[in-house]
Amino acid sequence: MRSAPARRSGRGARRGRRLPPWQLLIPGALGFAFLTLPLIALIAQAPWADLAGTVTSAPVVQALGLSLRTAASATVISVVLGVPLAWLLARGDLPGAGVWRAVVTLPMVLPPVVGGVALLALLGRRGLLGGALEALGITLPFTTAAVVLAQTFVAMPFLVLSVEGALRGMDRRDEQIAATLGASTFYAARRITLPAAAPAIVSGAVLCFARALGEFGATITFAGNFPGTTRTMPIAIYLALEQDQDAAIAMALLLMVICAVVLIALRSRWLGWWRR
Repeated sequence: MRSAPARRSGRGARRGRRLPPWQLLIPGALGFAFLTLPLIALIAQAPWADLAGTVTSAPVVQALGLSLRTAASATVISVVLGVPLAWLLARGDLPGAGVWRAVVTLPMVLPPVVGGVALLALLGRRGLLGGALEALGITLPFTTAAVVLAQTFVAMPFLVLSVEGALRGMDRRDEQIAATLGASTFYAARRITLPAAAPAIVSGAVLCFARALGEFGATITFAGNFPGTTRTMPIAIYLALEQDQDAAIAMALLLMVICAVVLIALRSRWLGWWRR
C-alpha cells in the first residue's frame, strides 16, 4: 500500500491537473479525428476473411520484401551521409547556411514525382551524369538501385533535420573541455557529440525508414514498375486498386501496421534505452 504522504500527493496532483482550454480542445480533437478516422475506416473496410491469403500471396510477399530491403538500404545510406551533413549544417559555420539548409530540406516539400524527374535529369541516359555512367557500363534508372536512390532522396532530409536540431540544442561544454585537453574536433565529435546525439540519430533513422517504405512518386518515375525489381509495396497497392480494391485495402493495412510497429516499437525501445 502507498504511504499517506504518497496518497495525498497523488490526490493533489489530480486536483492540480487542468483541462486544456476548449478553444484548443475542440480544434485539437477535430485534427486528431481527421488523422485517425481514415485509418479506422481502412481497418473497418479490410477484407478480414481473405486477409491472410492476400497478404501471403507471392506478389505481395515479393513486393513487401523488396520494399523492406530497399528502405533499409536507403536508411543506412541516409545515416552514413546524413549525419555528417547535419553536423556541417549545425556546426560547420558554412557561409549562407540558411540557403544550404533550405536546399537540403527541399525534397521534403517537393512533389515526389518531381524528385523522380530530377533524378532522371541527373542519372538518366541523357542526364548530367547518366551519359558518363552509361559509358562505364553503369545503368541506374529502372533498377533496384534506382529504388534505393529515390527512397534516399526523399527520406534523408527527415534524418538530417532531426540530427541537426539535436546538435544545435546540445550543451557544448564537454566538447570545449575536450578541446582544451588537446582533443581534435573529429575525436570530440566521435567520442562526445555523436554518442550524445544518438537518440536523435535513432529517431531520425526510424522516420527515414518509414518514409522510404512508403515512397511512391519518385520511385515509379525513376525506377518504374517491374515485378521483383522495382515494384515496391506502394506501387503494388496502386496497381491493385485499379483491379481489386479489397486486395489493395489488405495490402495498405499490412503496410500501415508495419509502419506503426516500426514507429512505436523502435522509438520507445531504443530511445528509452539510450536515455537510461
